[in-house]
Amino acid sequence: MATIGLIRHGITDWNVQGKAQGLSDIPLNEEGRKQAERLANRLCDEEWDLIISSPLSRARETARIIASATGVSLTITDDRIREIDCGLIEGMTEEERIHKWGENWRELDLGMEKFEDVAARGTHFLEETYKRYYSQKLLVVCHAALIGLTLKRLMPHIFQTTYIENTSLTLLTKEQDEWVCKLYNCTDHLTSK
Repeated sequence: MATIGLIRHGITDWNVQGKAQGLSDIPLNEEGRKQAERLANRLCDEEWDLIISSPLSRARETARIIASATGVSLTITDDRIREIDCGLIEGMTEEERIHKWGENWRELDLGMEKFEDVAARGTHFLEETYKRYYSQKLLVVCHAALIGLTLKRLMPHIFQTTYIENTSLTLLTKEQDEWVCKLYNCTDHLTSK
């Protein structure tokens, strides 16, 4: 049975500034590269077969750093695991959104991709990937909203809310045709020396 390691990309300047990134192609900052290197060092001690990445540069660069350190092949980018389209809020902080649209900005139609649609594409990707690479261990480098919303859809009894750290590792597999989370949002590699 396949094991899928979901990885959030390393940190960016917009993450630090609290800006919604969405589909904006923001690169890793220096700290994000260091985070990716620490995760890569952790993964060097494990057996992985393939890395799949979101096409956005912050995920691709994280994946390249991991691939370079581990020797694992980075063969595929997949549009389905890109970040949520943040519509008009992209590039804005919470404070800026409140200033422009008020405290209830979340209730407005600001062109954001629906959470259900993000969860659906994430779920479709995982189901298809699990079947296609059934006997392999895969790393999937993508984004916080995609990971969190997909987990909530796949395992609502476990994940009512989620918080996904930069370069965290979440491990999924299936048991008796049910998704199982073996590790959630692990960032031990960022605190160990």
